[in-house]
Order: sequence, then C-alpha cells, then structure tokens
Amino acid sequence: MAEVQRRTEIRVPWATLLKILAAFLLWYLWFALWQIVTLVVLAIIVAVGLAPAVEWLEAHRWPRWLASASIVVVLVAALAGFLVLTGTQLTEEADNLRQRVGDLEREILRNAPQPIVDLVTEGDIKPDASRIAPYAMRFGRALLGALAVFVLAAVLVVYLLIEAGPTYTWVRNFVPAKHRARFDETSAEACDVARGFVIGNLVTSTCAGIYFYIWLTILGVPASLLLAILAFIFDFIPVLGFYLSVLPAMIMAATISPRMALAMIPIYLSYDFIENYLIAPRVYGDRLRLTKVAVLVSFAVGAQLAGVVGALLALPLAATFPVIDRLWLRRARISQRDTAEA
Repeated sequence: MAEVQRRTEIRVPWATLLKILAAFLLWYLWFALWQIVTLVVLAIIVAVGLAPAVEWLEAHRWPRWLASASIVVVLVAALAGFLVLTGTQLTEEADNLRQRVGDLEREILRNAPQPIVDLVTEGDIKPDASRIAPYAMRFGRALLGALAVFVLAAVLVVYLLIEAGPTYTWVRNFVPAKHRARFDETSAEACDVARGFVIGNLVTSTCAGIYFYIWLTILGVPASLLLAILAFIFDFIPVLGFYLSVLPAMIMAATISPRMALAMIPIYLSYDFIENYLIAPRVYGDRLRLTKVAVLVSFAVGAQLAGVVGALLALPLAATFPVIDRLWLRRARISQRDTAEA
C-alpha cells in the first residue's frame, strides 16, 4: 500500500510580515535613539507644565516667543543664581563633610577589632596622580556632556512652547480623520497628567528641601544645606527617594552622636507621611492615581530602558496609560465584540 504524503503549508499574510518587520525596526530605533527620544519626551513634559504660564503672559499682551523665552531664561537664571549664592556655603560644607567623615572613619577603626583594622588598611595606598587623572578626565567629560544636554533640553523647551500650536497640528495631521476627535481628547488628558506631574514634583520637592533644611539646621547636623539639596533632588524619585535621602542624613548625624543619627528616621518619616497624605493629594489631585506597586514597577521598567531619566518619566507615562486604555483599547475591544456578535 503506497504511503500518502502529506504536505503542510504555512501561509503568513503580508500584513503580518510587515507588522513583524515594523516591530523589529522600532526595537532597533529604540536602542539607537533612546537618549534622544527620552530627551524629547522630557522636554515635552516640561513644556506642557510651563504652558499655562506662557498663556498667562500671552493674555497680558506678551508675544508668545518672548513669553516662552523669558520663562525658560528666568528658570535657568534662578537655578544658576541659587548655585552661585550657595556655592561658598556648599564648598565649606563639603570640606567640613570630608573632615567629619575622616574623623568618623578613624574613630571606627580605633574601636574596631584588630583583624578588621588589618583587613581594611591592608589595601590602603596613597593617592597617585597618575591613577586619579583618568577618573578626573571622565568626570570632566561627563560634566560637559550633562551641561550640553541641559542646554539642548532648555532650547528644545523654548521652541516647543513657541511652536506648540503648529507642532500639535503637524502631528495631528498624521492621525486618520475619524480618530482625530479621540486624539484631541487623549492629548488634553495627557497634558493634564504631565502638567500635574511637573507642578506637583516642583511643589513637593521644594517643600522637602525647606522642611529638611530647617530641621537639620536647628539640630546642628553638618552640611545641612547640602543634605537639603539632596532631599530636593531625591524627592523627584517616587517611593525610593525617601531612602536615598535619609541615609546621607543619618551618616552626617552620626558624626554628632548615634542618637542624632536615629533621630533622622522619625524626622524623614514624618515628611514622607505629610507629603503622601497632605501635600500630594492637594497638588496632584486625581491626575496621578497610581498604586505603590504600579509606581515601583513603572520606576524599575523606566530605569532599565532609559536610566535615571527614564525612571523619572515612567510615572507620568504610566499615569497616562489608563487614558489610552479607556479611549482607545477599551473601545477597540467593544468594537471587536460587537462585530463578532453581528
């Protein structure tokens, strides 16, 4: 009896092949351009946050280009002025910090068991200029790169504020006509989320810096201004920012006494409670309604994809997803279900 040969054919539609090719292309473009994409997204979020101020000045008969440039210049000048005014105090606190950390290290080694002292001091080598120079060069290049990125971001924010209307119209023209009304609704709600993120973070971080500077100055903790600036910066990081700011404060307070170091925990916990349950609900409102688990997962994914900046941008992007789900994905599922029932 002759064997019957069976042949199986797998037919893949051209549309599917094009989707797979597009997915690989997007993946390649992300790895090649993720830094530029992250910078553009950051500039868009900042520009959206500053847009109400530009519109207010424009309503008072300021030309839009002048209002946009003035706001960005004022913000950059305020930051530069703050650094200049506090530069001397920060330098003094840095010297004091280095001296106190050295004293604390010597005190620990004096009271530690001899085997631990031998283990720590075994690899102690005097500083060598030839070894320090490469690190200094890397730090200098990193500093210049950060300054260049900051200037580019500021310029991009200015142009986004000036050309907000034409840019939005240009992007909107790529959307099919039947979806443009939904696109406008999505953009409006996404702008509301971005605006809440920018304003909310500035308010909460400023409150954090002032709160900790007052407490640390009253208690006489060394480098109080430096620690307050760290608290201001770390407060932009959701959830984990508290732990990143309290550890340096405990280390500096430990140079006074162990009790002072332990006193930092309730002080920092108190502000964490005040921010989460008193300040944030009034500043953010319902615009960033995310659970702690969603915040942590978004933060981890953003950090993995785009580093520190990606981690910071993950929160507003994650908060925008419910808008996309409600206006686009959920309607698509309902439409598919109605088609299947018909």
